[in-house]
Amino acid sequence: MAPAAASQHDQSSTAGQMRLGLEIRRRAMPEREITNKQTIRTLYEEVLNEGRLELLDQIAWPEHVEHNPFPHQSQGAEGLKQRASMVRAAFNPHFTIEHVIAEGDKVAIMWSNQGTHVGDWFGFAPTGKNVAAHGVDIFLLRDGRLAEHWDVVDTTDFLIKVGVLPDPAASAESRR
Repeated sequence: MAPAAASQHDQSSTAGQMRLGLEIRRRAMPEREITNKQTIRTLYEEVLNEGRLELLDQIAWPEHVEHNPFPHQSQGAEGLKQRASMVRAAFNPHFTIEHVIAEGDKVAIMWSNQGTHVGDWFGFAPTGKNVAAHGVDIFLLRDGRLAEHWDVVDTTDFLIKVGVLPDPAASAESRR
């Protein structure tokens, strides 16, 4: 093969390999994202809603990193068990998954939560009141297992029900 022809052959071969590589990644990504989303659904539906804490040994890495830990919460899968136990003991919650978005190894979830304040929550004695919370969590997964977690949670309803914040409805009623 002449040098110019060989060069063109190498370039077209390289371009073909690149296209093949992109096609393989396109096919593999959705499967990984589907698996990652299922892991998150397991966390909310089976661990948090049903109390199946033992599943955390399967879906979380032992060295899991919690970027916004509760006071006195450990890191790792054991820390996740502590976190889930604390939430379940304080609120007997039911989480509803509103949205789940996956891209590569990251999954973002928007959720809502209804529960009853039945246990101590960081010094707030149980009130027996129904409470709601809403949040967005972002997870980094490795090989389909939880590796890192960040969250933002709106606890306004809880703070109103335990008397830390004024109830806007009661305030409006008293002004009439």
